[in-house]
Amino acid sequence: MSKEIKGIIPPVITCFDQNGNFHDQAQREVIRFLLPHVDGFYPTGTYGSGPIMTNEERKRAAEVIIDEVNGQVPVIMHVGACNTALAVDLAKHAEAAGADAVASIPPWYYKYPEADLLNYFRALMKAVKIPVFVYNNPELSGNPLTPAMIKTLAAEGLAGYKDSKFDIVNFYQFLDAVKDPKFIPIVGTEAIAAAAVEAGAKGVVSGLANVWPELMQEFWQILQLNDGRKAAEMQMKVNRARSIIKIGPTLVTCYEVLKMRGVNAGYPRLPYSLLPDDLRAKVKNAFVEMGLLK
Repeated sequence: MSKEIKGIIPPVITCFDQNGNFHDQAQREVIRFLLPHVDGFYPTGTYGSGPIMTNEERKRAAEVIIDEVNGQVPVIMHVGACNTALAVDLAKHAEAAGADAVASIPPWYYKYPEADLLNYFRALMKAVKIPVFVYNNPELSGNPLTPAMIKTLAAEGLAGYKDSKFDIVNFYQFLDAVKDPKFIPIVGTEAIAAAAVEAGAKGVVSGLANVWPELMQEFWQILQLNDGRKAAEMQMKVNRARSIIKIGPTLVTCYEVLKMRGVNAGYPRLPYSLLPDDLRAKVKNAFVEMGLLK
């Protein structure tokens, strides 16, 4: 892999206009806002609205994001889909567009046998030459990945994983499953980042980094100091900020906070709508109290 995958990686939001169409210029503005403070991008996943976009829309978003990033940091395109053929199609496109890696949540809605889930990820690894990551998010996929499955796929060439179970014990078990130093474990939330990084996570896919990349950049720098007290203090600050973006629907709040920060992030896609005035004011006041907004 030419670029090291590590550090703070926002699951960057996808920008739409008021009619629900992909908004090229807003997307580029968001990328430019984030680039100085982050170590990579993870587009078209949960925060990136991938499941409510068509494959063609996801391909267009990939092209714009990869073009705007212009090789400055790695781009891990999320290509998860509800069936294998759609995911393979997205993965091949991402590779051709210049993505540094691809990642996928297990196919969702139906419950699948372990063998079928393994074959889904094997199909992705066979389809592309760039690194493939699995994305464990059992709450959303309904199909949890296990340490044994991670170990099996790692032996067959899996590059790493993003674990979004929000369970530090589960993350420890994943770490214990694969000892290869080239394998790349990534924690999928900033909420347990201090413990995860101390244990061996090489990166943090942080939704909060969509709106406060500077805060997460500072957090990452503190985590490199091996100072447990400072890391714990910063973890608490990060979690306070995180609780604020959850005052309303988290994804929608990201668009609103970026707007408060002077960034044109466009609009969320229906069925999501903008925050009502009372929640918007509550979010703004909370960030003012934290000293993050004026």
